[in-house]
Amino acid sequence: EDLGVRHRLWVYSGRRGVHCWVCDDAVRKWSSALRAATVEYLTLVKVARRGGTRCWPSSRRISFPERCRHAAWHCAGSGGRVCAGGVGSAVSAISLDRRPQHREPLQGEFPKKRDSVQRWELLKGRMERTRRVGGPGRSTPCYADWEIMLQYCFPRLDINVSKGVGHLLKSPFSVHPKTGRISVPLDLQRLDQFDPFAVPTISSLCHELDAAGDDGEQEDGGETEPKRRVRDYKKTSLAPYVRVFEQFVEEMERTRRGELLRRS
Repeated sequence: EDLGVRHRLWVYSGRRGVHCWVCDDAVRKWSSALRAATVEYLTLVKVARRGGTRCWPSSRRISFPERCRHAAWHCAGSGGRVCAGGVGSAVSAISLDRRPQHREPLQGEFPKKRDSVQRWELLKGRMERTRRVGGPGRSTPCYADWEIMLQYCFPRLDINVSKGVGHLLKSPFSVHPKTGRISVPLDLQRLDQFDPFAVPTISSLCHELDAAGDDGEQEDGGETEPKRRVRDYKKTSLAPYVRVFEQFVEEMERTRRGELLRRS
């Protein structure tokens, strides 16, 4: 919104990243310097030299994502980086590093909690208590819970890919070489329902196409092969993702057509 960008296609990488294809005509002509400045502007989290997390002013203009809150207490569990045994590596790296009187009790209490939810509630409760100390009318602000959420759960931007005009980019519907998953476009209206582990893989698509081909031969034995192939992909789990891509292209075409009419 700040930059006037309209046409953005979000594509799951097939592993653990997301690509944002910005397809506005003006943006495609940006220089590397302008692209780098844009990425710097959009970078919300920086790590200070002496430890701690700094949020740049642009982060104050957005509401703190609820997704980060949920991801944070998952990280507080035994499988995350803010786990019972490794809480020091996470908490010590932020503002609690300057408050050993709060950090050390947390290190002792974390292993006693049953799950990640209880550990995260303990941490939040301790932070609220810390904010109120300091005597009547005074308080010592401590935002370690927010810093943990930003430090470990907020997305990181790949500066080199974003600013390099000649950098290789992963196309939508390509196959990730390590996971075999397809790089599929994301429907932002149904983002909460997206499961990266349920994305079609090259193997699953082969099985689905084989099954669709067998059914097609039984129904329409005389139909030509190319026509049947075009129809068969719609019977696979890739079909809804293709539709998201088609809608994105159609919207771009409508905008381009309207711009040409305006100029004429």
